[in-house]
Amino acid sequence: MEIIEVKNISKHYEKFDLKNISFKINPGKIVGFIGRNGAGKTTTLKCMYNLIRPTSGEVLFGNKNILDIESDYKQDVAILFGKSDYYQTKTVKKLTDVTKMFYEHWDDNLYHQYLKNFGIDENKQIKALSSGMKVKYGLAIALSRGAKILLLDEPTSGLDPVSRDELMDIFLNLVADKEHSILFSTHVISDLEKCANEIIYIKKGQVIVDQDVTTFESDYLHYQGKSELFNDVKNQFLYYRDRLGKFEGVIRKNNKLKIDNKEIECSKASMEEIMIAFERGIQDEEITN
Repeated sequence: MEIIEVKNISKHYEKFDLKNISFKINPGKIVGFIGRNGAGKTTTLKCMYNLIRPTSGEVLFGNKNILDIESDYKQDVAILFGKSDYYQTKTVKKLTDVTKMFYEHWDDNLYHQYLKNFGIDENKQIKALSSGMKVKYGLAIALSRGAKILLLDEPTSGLDPVSRDELMDIFLNLVADKEHSILFSTHVISDLEKCANEIIYIKKGQVIVDQDVTTFESDYLHYQGKSELFNDVKNQFLYYRDRLGKFEGVIRKNNKLKIDNKEIECSKASMEEIMIAFERGIQDEEITN
């Protein structure tokens, strides 16, 4: 089973730089790709599928540069954008009939099984599908052509909570065979908490975190309590809010505060709380009125 290795990828634009991005996608893993809008997630994904050429660096698949094996690579790897609109007036069947001609390992039986499982009517026009159904249709196409690695850019964007939850179950079922793997970018952190094994965090074009989710979350603590109890320790927090006499903040676990007070609550920080701390840094947001 091959892995994708992103190796020192950089991409220069006039107002943005992707800087020496490196990571690996291993079989059987769901990897969450997070960061603010404009951090470089989509640029990285496009470089990984050779939709844009990096300024430097390379993407390897089975230790081979994807530029040398692009045809084979794109049989095994698929990319899906959450906001893809396809051809709106075409039926699912007609669009599939054209698409499958490009893939030598297309499995028609598997495709129809996915349509059945996902509840997709192939006689419907694309425009008649909901946002969630369009994502599921894209997954059906990718999996039916034999793709083992899915690169997904905001696949749950705009979906309702139930549809998102269904997709997370689909992702978990896919990687259970230890052959498929998924890298997906998202701003819906609760989705990652349901299914991701690993996290890659990108900020201003650079990877700042690349580790398993359990370790990532266990490294940070969330404190809250009366503001007056934290006056002498505020500068130890990565980020905090101080509002109307109530304090809450995120701190690294190895900086655990030595405050023995039953009025202070301490718990493991959520992934969303950690992300906010990383992005906003140490700052006092005191509101007095």
